[in-house]
Amino acid sequence: MAGRILSGNKIRDQILDELRDEVSSLTAQGVQPGLTAVLVGDDPASQIYVRNKIAACDKLGLASRTLRPPADISTEQLLEIVEGLNADPEVDGILVQLPLPKQIDADRVLLAIDPAKDVDGFHPMNVGALATGKPKLVSCTPAGLIEILKRSDIPISGQRAVVVGRSNIVGKPAALLLLAESATVMVCHSRTRDLPAAAREADILVAAIGRPAMLTAEHIKPGAVVLDVGINRITDPAEAERIFAREPEKLARFREKGSILVGDVHPTDMAELASAYTPVPGGVGPLTIAMLMSNTVRAARLRRG
Repeated sequence: MAGRILSGNKIRDQILDELRDEVSSLTAQGVQPGLTAVLVGDDPASQIYVRNKIAACDKLGLASRTLRPPADISTEQLLEIVEGLNADPEVDGILVQLPLPKQIDADRVLLAIDPAKDVDGFHPMNVGALATGKPKLVSCTPAGLIEILKRSDIPISGQRAVVVGRSNIVGKPAALLLLAESATVMVCHSRTRDLPAAAREADILVAAIGRPAMLTAEHIKPGAVVLDVGINRITDPAEAERIFAREPEKLARFREKGSILVGDVHPTDMAELASAYTPVPGGVGPLTIAMLMSNTVRAARLRRG
């Protein structure tokens, strides 16, 4: 029997409806939370991401704007822009869209953002607050994972959670958030010995390794809850045949369009073995922007006491 699909779109809409009411309440008190996005250069994917984030702001009634420095800007020039936003009382959230051009020291830029306005949750001060159990602004995708579990009535406390991937953006903060919810957490990575056996211990399996359909049936304990963070675009026909051999409709869609999205978990194996799982697309992805909006509203509240 196929597992329950955990719709990120449905949960995103719930969160945005709640935020819309909160923003209305704040606006009535003379406070309009504001987000400024900094989009350097003309990377097509980054343009889409920023456009979607600004559109979400507009729907909620948040003040928003996008700064578009040229692609050849220097690190020092970008730091000046960030310092100006830090000092602007109308700006509650600062989003510097990654990746940045190669000549820019991205670490210096992200460190320069005021932690109180770091709505991506990347600043070491915000990561440290999370690690010590006093979270303020939390990385958006991991925060979305917890919302999916809670709003789907999936227990976390006492469960064994395995996070495959140790990035600073997803893997590590996801592990800290699950630990804060009293799960027993293991973090796995490329050097984990016998990864299939380790992953099969999971009641909650989080896949954030960035490799298409890498986790297969041998990694999934029957009845586990699987949260697939990966978004990988497949263009190779042989790879599509391997992944979607049992899903002729998706293979037909691939042949028609020449590409298809897949997560880090084999989709058919996940659907057959998991008790509940997030699809790709439409699972974890929609929560990332929702939690960015949530962080912006939270930053507005925290900055004003």
